[in-house]
Amino acid sequence: MNQLTYPFINIPDLLPWASVVAVIIDIVIRIIAICWLPYNRKPNVALGWLMAIFFLPYIGFIAFLIFGSSHLPRYRRARQRVMNELMREAVPTNDPILGNNHRISDEVRVAANLNYKLGALPMVSGNSFTLHPDNHQAMIDLAAEVDKAQHYVHVEFYIAAYDKATSPLWDALVRAHQRGVTVRVLVDHIGSRKYAGFKKLKRILKQDEMDWHLMLPVKPFKGKWQRPDLRNHRKIVIIDGEQAFAGSQNAIHRSYETRRNKRKGLEWLDLSFTARGPIVEELNAVFISDWYSETKELLLEEIKPTLEEVHGGALAQVVPSGPGYETENNLRLINYLIYNAEKRILICSPYFVPEETLLQALTNAALSNIRVDLIVTEKGDQFLANMGQRSYYEQLLRTGVKIHAYPGPTVLHSKFMLIDDDIAFIGSSNMDPRSFSLNMEISTFVVNREVVHEIESIVEDYDKLTKEIRYSEWVERPLRVKMVENVCRLWSSLL
Repeated sequence: MNQLTYPFINIPDLLPWASVVAVIIDIVIRIIAICWLPYNRKPNVALGWLMAIFFLPYIGFIAFLIFGSSHLPRYRRARQRVMNELMREAVPTNDPILGNNHRISDEVRVAANLNYKLGALPMVSGNSFTLHPDNHQAMIDLAAEVDKAQHYVHVEFYIAAYDKATSPLWDALVRAHQRGVTVRVLVDHIGSRKYAGFKKLKRILKQDEMDWHLMLPVKPFKGKWQRPDLRNHRKIVIIDGEQAFAGSQNAIHRSYETRRNKRKGLEWLDLSFTARGPIVEELNAVFISDWYSETKELLLEEIKPTLEEVHGGALAQVVPSGPGYETENNLRLINYLIYNAEKRILICSPYFVPEETLLQALTNAALSNIRVDLIVTEKGDQFLANMGQRSYYEQLLRTGVKIHAYPGPTVLHSKFMLIDDDIAFIGSSNMDPRSFSLNMEISTFVVNREVVHEIESIVEDYDKLTKEIRYSEWVERPLRVKMVENVCRLWSSLL
């Protein structure tokens, strides 16, 4: 019998038949991909997967089976629908704007209706906001408020670790638990697991017998499975239903305590806020929804049967989004607000890989002589995302969008948008396909001039360090750099 000899194995005469079978399988995979992939998917997402499968058929197809679905398991979506109904039942009227709504513009009223239809949470007045522009000081301030807690503290973070920056918060939570306050903690499984401080945090939570759970755990042998990169990216802390902390900040040292970051001097700069007023109930409702998804325990005793109508203060509305919803709540609201801007649009996002409709909205605004400013980090921590982001700059600059790069080694991680003089959108959501489709995010839509002015003062501090990217200089960057950017852009829908 003729044999082909390789260093470690012998391949007999059946090799030609195996080759034929492999070719047939290859063709079948490609045909299935062409017929199946475009169904109910955005063209750019379908194209990204088709490219992966056509270039690397077997690897691409297996990757699609693991990562191709952007939906959470059915039982999780069913629990989200239950929570949505409970939230809607708490609205005392058919008007999704509670409180002093007679002063708002028609554009804001439509935006509030849109968000209520998508996320089941109304716009409420009577709120106040305090901004936290310093990561470590925010943890100290939050710990001081936890020390005053009397009934419960709800904690939810994408990344959580015990280190010298976050120890004030976790130590305060331990003290609260020891004095009889109910402490509930949710931490994303994949988001936190690689950090050394998370292991220490787990030991503390277990040792003190706190009620804590992993969000979206990937444990297939225990029947816990969904697409591994569908993550809960939210950051929320609720204290006694009286105040809430939210924004872009994770519960970890600003260097994220990794050797790579320390070697490069990378440190993250975030913007978060503390809120008081009826908006706290909405942020707490999102935590309760996530708690229900992970534990099957519905905390009905902590859901007010009816939301209060409070007059005065800032109008605000929570914008929950992610694969638990039928549509991209945050992207729809962002696009609506951009299309209805009259004077200016300012966006700050560490990962800016615009979906086609967002790109169209921003360039249309710039071409309409509306001032559009984009603040980005000069050099991000993720190569593919950063290079894919840069590939959009030329198109944006050509239409008149002003791009300001915040210098490294600081990673500007703040995530917000300002529209005209009185609208702010602030939270955990980046401006990229991952935050629009794959991550569970939470943002807050605020209609209040004082809040906008406070964010503007923080932008002024950023502007002291940022460098504006000029179109004439940008187009002259080396060809090899443009080629890398364009390759990364092709995969941007899958980043």
